[in-house]
Amino acid sequence: MEPVLIVLIVLVVVAFIALIKTIQVIPQASAAIVERFGRYTRTLSAGLNIVVPFIDTIRNRIDLREQVVPFPPQPVITSDNLVVNIDTVIYYQVTDPRAATYEVASYIQAIEQLTVTTLRNIIGSMDLESTLTSREVINAGLRGVLDEATGRWGIRVNRVELKAIEPPTSIQDSMEKQMRADRDKRAAILTAEGARQAQILRAEGEKQAAVLQAEGEAQAAVLKADGEAAAIRTVFEAIHEGDADQKLLAYQYLQTLPELAKGDANKLWIIPSEVGDALKGLGGAFQGVTGGGAPAAAAVPPPAARVPVDPATGPRPVDTENKTARPRVEPTREYPKIDE
Repeated sequence: MEPVLIVLIVLVVVAFIALIKTIQVIPQASAAIVERFGRYTRTLSAGLNIVVPFIDTIRNRIDLREQVVPFPPQPVITSDNLVVNIDTVIYYQVTDPRAATYEVASYIQAIEQLTVTTLRNIIGSMDLESTLTSREVINAGLRGVLDEATGRWGIRVNRVELKAIEPPTSIQDSMEKQMRADRDKRAAILTAEGARQAQILRAEGEKQAAVLQAEGEAQAAVLKADGEAAAIRTVFEAIHEGDADQKLLAYQYLQTLPELAKGDANKLWIIPSEVGDALKGLGGAFQGVTGGGAPAAAAVPPPAARVPVDPATGPRPVDTENKTARPRVEPTREYPKIDE
């Protein structure tokens, strides 16, 4: 009984192992390569799969999702003989599990080496400045070469990115100094432009202010002159409408005389020649009012009009009525007769 029991136990264990090897569960977004006696048979997709135990074997399980692989910094020489270290990141996806398994031994290592060689070819034709400012061009060139080379490996390169481009330390210092100098230059230019613009605006403001002030003064003078003219016109019309006689005018004239003496700076008071006529008219007015009473004050004779003097002929006679110089009349001279 014991040998039979042992055989039964062995058969049960073998059947259990065979059952396990027969049923294969593949996760989603994964694939498995099946070989029969060492030869490729088929590719198992996601889900429950049945294989022949002890005959079919699972060679490789491949993840079909997009993978991200960062590569360590690689020294690359530019066209101006400068060594820069470039870090790259590859985004790829396996599209053919069979080709990825049998066309290349290690597609990760193959992609890395291909990236390094392609990067050196691209950077070798560019100088440092172009390398630092042309990341999109480098990424596009890398992706084109990698996608073409990895297509037969059953791999699709979706994106290639440059993580960092590190030039030598001495070049970094020089670049920083250059950038600092450029920024100082731009700052100085902006400061000068600002000062120039401020001076221009200030000058324009002063010009406009002067123009407006001059226009205001001119308008004020015009308005003042118009006001004075209107006042004179009003007074003149009022006098003519009131039919003022000579007596009233003489009285008003005398009332304005004290205004001439006002002010501390007045040291010389010049009385016009018309004062005598005004006093005569005022005296006559007072005589008419009193009606022959006390005699009126004698009229102050007007000052003698200034007689023009000709240095050659002497003073000319004056017309007392019009107070103007009459033309000089040369007297008739008689010359003695000479006896013949």
